[in-house]
Amino acid sequence: MDKMSQTIRENNHPHQPPPFLRGGYRPFFLGGASWALIVVCLWVAALSGAVTLPTAFDPLAWHRHEMLFGYLGAVIAGFLMTAIPNWTGRLPIAGSRLAALAGLWLAARLAVLSSAYVGPVVALIVDVGFLLVLFAVCAREVISAKNRNFPVVVVIFLFAMASALDHADALGVALPPGLGWRTGFALVLMLISLIGGRIIPSFTRNWLSKQGRTTGLPGQPALFDKICLAATAVAVGGWSLFPDGQPIAILLLAAGAAQAVRLVRWSGYRTWRDPLVVILHVAYAWLPLGLLLLGASIITPAVPATAALHALSAGAMASMTLAVMTRATLGHTGRTLRADRATVAIYAFVTLGAAIRVAAPFLPFDYMRSIELAGALWGGAFLLFLISYGPKLVGARPDGP
Repeated sequence: MDKMSQTIRENNHPHQPPPFLRGGYRPFFLGGASWALIVVCLWVAALSGAVTLPTAFDPLAWHRHEMLFGYLGAVIAGFLMTAIPNWTGRLPIAGSRLAALAGLWLAARLAVLSSAYVGPVVALIVDVGFLLVLFAVCAREVISAKNRNFPVVVVIFLFAMASALDHADALGVALPPGLGWRTGFALVLMLISLIGGRIIPSFTRNWLSKQGRTTGLPGQPALFDKICLAATAVAVGGWSLFPDGQPIAILLLAAGAAQAVRLVRWSGYRTWRDPLVVILHVAYAWLPLGLLLLGASIITPAVPATAALHALSAGAMASMTLAVMTRATLGHTGRTLRADRATVAIYAFVTLGAAIRVAAPFLPFDYMRSIELAGALWGGAFLLFLISYGPKLVGARPDGP
């Protein structure tokens, strides 16, 4: 969406809501980043025995659920509610309706955290309810415009079902252990693969063209991309159902190799002078690495599954969402698409934090100290995002009221 059309959308809303409620990216990016920081701090504190979490989930399950369905749920909501008006040409959800949806997300986070007191069933209803309402809101917009992106919106419904399965697992329902979070994990990886495959080559091509480059530009998604997406879908889908199957390991290794080739084809090394573009390539690189590590972890105990899962979560998911949040915030608040020092530091912290967390089992240092250092760096990225981008998300655009 260009700056002029975004200005018209935000500043000419019929009821002129406050700036914070003029676009879904504002409350959800701010809320998601805040929650990621809170979850990391509480998780490290619980891991060290400093606090006892008032949740019906065990601490690890709560940490995993909230980073997946809490933090990522917020970022996905912010992204979709910002992208859908661009897809459909309709006015964005804003004002009281946006406030109600953001409030429901916050209520879900508090319900899950305090589920030992409010009850796990109440937490399930509120938590899954948020994702179902988000699906209904997005589906209505896309269907009304007869837009082709409806399959992307369907992922939100599937994500809600995965969250419900994760709650059911915590309640002791007879399910394959971990089916809910693994399914949610697989869905997010497919979103990264699908949406990343659209925006990364596009932004790279645009930047290279502005530099006067006319050869070696990334092309439009082609047959290889479709094969890569299909291979990844089969691999992560199979892993969610059969996480220890040897055939699944082969599929994961094949998907990881295909994703690595796909990334190289986008010529990211040529964009090193623009942090806003190169971080997209760095973030996406965690996806093939994580898939390769996950496949290897099934084959040999020398590669712990935690290393693979953190490459995909602390690496791919966190880096990609921060890359998208910083770029989208700058663009949609009418600012120049240029990474300042704080933005570069955000990218450096999240990348280094993820790298240390992935390498922690192999480092010749105390494991707990490594986790604490990784958490400090990784959490520092989100703290810096809140400090640098919070005012932009809350305040008015510099080119409008």
